[in-house]
Amino acid sequence: MRETLEDWRTLPPKDRALFAFLSAGDADGAKAAGWSEAALYDALTVRSLFAFYNAWVDGAGVAPLAEADALASGRRLARFGYLPPRC
Repeated sequence: MRETLEDWRTLPPKDRALFAFLSAGDADGAKAAGWSEAALYDALTVRSLFAFYNAWVDGAGVAPLAEADALASGRRLARFGYLPPRC
């Protein structure tokens, strides 16, 4: 996992093709690797939203979570996903 964070080219070939599409716009290579138009659209949408959120957070001066809060959030997401537990 650490290798992937440092260099996406360590991913399996199909996943590398998706990252090449997201970083360089190589749609033909991603399609040849087996990604559908819908999958490419979804991946591009997620990438674009993260770019927007990062720009907004940086521009608005939002402070990062404290480490303990980030860990608690990660545990909650791992357990429940993005839907909160029902009361």
